[in-house]
Amino acid sequence: MAEQSNCQRDLALELRDCSFYYGAARAVAKVSLPIYKNRITALIGPSGCGKSTVLRGINRMLELTPGARVEGQIIYRGKNLYAEDVDPVEVRRRIGMVFQKPNPFPKSIFDNVAYGPRLLGVRKKSTLEEIVERSLRGASLWDEVSGDLNKSGMALSGGQQQRLCIARTIAVEPDIILMDEPCSALDPIATQRIEELMSELQRDYTIVIVTHNMQQAQRASDTTAFFNIRKQSEIGHEVRWGELVEYNMTRQVFENPALPETADYIAGRFG
Repeated sequence: MAEQSNCQRDLALELRDCSFYYGAARAVAKVSLPIYKNRITALIGPSGCGKSTVLRGINRMLELTPGARVEGQIIYRGKNLYAEDVDPVEVRRRIGMVFQKPNPFPKSIFDNVAYGPRLLGVRKKSTLEEIVERSLRGASLWDEVSGDLNKSGMALSGGQQQRLCIARTIAVEPDIILMDEPCSALDPIATQRIEELMSELQRDYTIVIVTHNMQQAQRASDTTAFFNIRKQSEIGHEVRWGELVEYNMTRQVFENPALPETADYIAGRFG
C-alpha cells in the first residue's frame, strides 16, 4: 500500500476514462493516462488522432470551442477539473499552455510577461519587475532582452517569441505547462534551445508536449503516450476517432514497444 501511495503522490494529473467530443462526434475515446510530476510527457501519433484535443481538454481550453465537451474525469490535486464548482480560469492559471505558433501580445516584452500577474491583481511596480526578470530568466531569455524590455514582443525572432510565451506562462506560477508542438514553426537551432529549456523547466514544472517529431519525443521526454486513429464504417460515411494505444517510459516505447502497432508507427511504416 505504501508503494501505491507514493505513486499517487508522484501524480501531477490523471485522466480517467476520458472521451472528448465536438458536438455529437467523438474525437478521442476513453483515455486513461497518468501524468507524473516533474517529468516531460510526450503525446505522439498521426495527424487527426486527437493529441491536441486531449491537451486542450486538460486545462479546459477545449470548452472554448462551441459544442466541445469532455466525459470522464481529469483529476488534479484530488479534484475533478470538470466539477461544477471548479473555476476554468483558475484551471488555466495552474495549467498553462504554450501554442504551436508563437503568439506574443502586441505589447512590450515587459507587458507581455506582466500581463498575467496584473490580471491576478499585482500592481506594485517593483514586484512586477521581479516577476518579469524571474520569468525571463526561467525562459532563458533575460540575457538577450534585459537591455530593452520596452521593445515589442512582436519584434523578436521566432525562437525568442516562443521563449517569451513560455516566460508569460510561468509568470503566473503554474504547476503544469502544456506545449502544443512548440517547435514546429522554429528552425533547428531555436528548436534545440526550446528542448534545452524544457529540460531546465522540468525541475520546477510538469510538462506535457504534443509533437510530430519522433526524434524530439525521444530526446526531450521521459514518458510517451502513442495515440492512433480508429475507423468504423457506418451507413453512408466513415467514422474516425483517436485512441490511446500505448503509454510507457519513452525509452521503452521507442526501443521495445509492447505492440506491433506502436513499432510500425515509430518505424514510419504507417502514419
